[in-house]
Amino acid sequence: MTRQQLIQQIKEKLSFLCVGLDTDLKKVPQHLLKEDDPIFTFNKTIIDATAPYCVSYKPNLAFYEAFGVKGLISFEKTIKYLKENYPTHFIIADAKRGDIGNTSAMYARTFFEEYDVDSLTVAPYMGEDSVTPFLGYKGKWVILLALTSNKGSHDFQLMEDKEGERLFEKVLKTSQQWGTDENMMYVVGATQGRMFEDIRKIAPSHFLLVPGVGAQGGSLEEVCKYGMIPGDVGLLVNSSRGIIYASQGADFAEVAGQKAQELQQQMAKLIVNC
Repeated sequence: MTRQQLIQQIKEKLSFLCVGLDTDLKKVPQHLLKEDDPIFTFNKTIIDATAPYCVSYKPNLAFYEAFGVKGLISFEKTIKYLKENYPTHFIIADAKRGDIGNTSAMYARTFFEEYDVDSLTVAPYMGEDSVTPFLGYKGKWVILLALTSNKGSHDFQLMEDKEGERLFEKVLKTSQQWGTDENMMYVVGATQGRMFEDIRKIAPSHFLLVPGVGAQGGSLEEVCKYGMIPGDVGLLVNSSRGIIYASQGADFAEVAGQKAQELQQQMAKLIVNC
């Protein structure tokens, strides 16, 4: 998917919502456990309920790899279902890969050729040769970890060098020599607040994938105030638990759809004023 195609979807739907498919069998409605593939059944039902209100889905690989081959089959079926039934939705494989060049090349092959997803989250801390293998696929995106939403992000990402430059700022500046705003995004946690101002000073036109709204306490309004790009929006705001586990009863899909719609309506107002 190209940048312009993604922007077009955002404008048509008045939404920049990404729904995280962090499917945990301990949290899904218990009646689904009787299904042959409860992970896929849950995902399919959630997707059908939320698709009108979002532009992207983000399955987190950890929740599938935890079940070995069966989990990976569920992941593959989920991707196939999205591509066949909702082909305009932007698919993010949240796998946080990144290794020496030849290993990264195989990871890129896995996700961009075998699974054919639109984008992949990548850890940049092994440097250029660990990232560039992912950037050689036309229409595919690398989403680099920049400033994450977890508490431990402050352990390293905010460390300053002698000139006062923080590590996440160095990542932003250096990585822009590898890719462009047409094939590279950055992960910036919603809990970082006004730090989005600092992000935008360095990366004014790149899309940002923003986890942490909802269950983690991030503010959608604050993210948009400091991080939105006029006209293009430039944000994909992810919500996982706040949508997919809003109910664990028989009405789980209906409630998930309602929660997604509520976020979409908030986003619509922010887009109109963008």
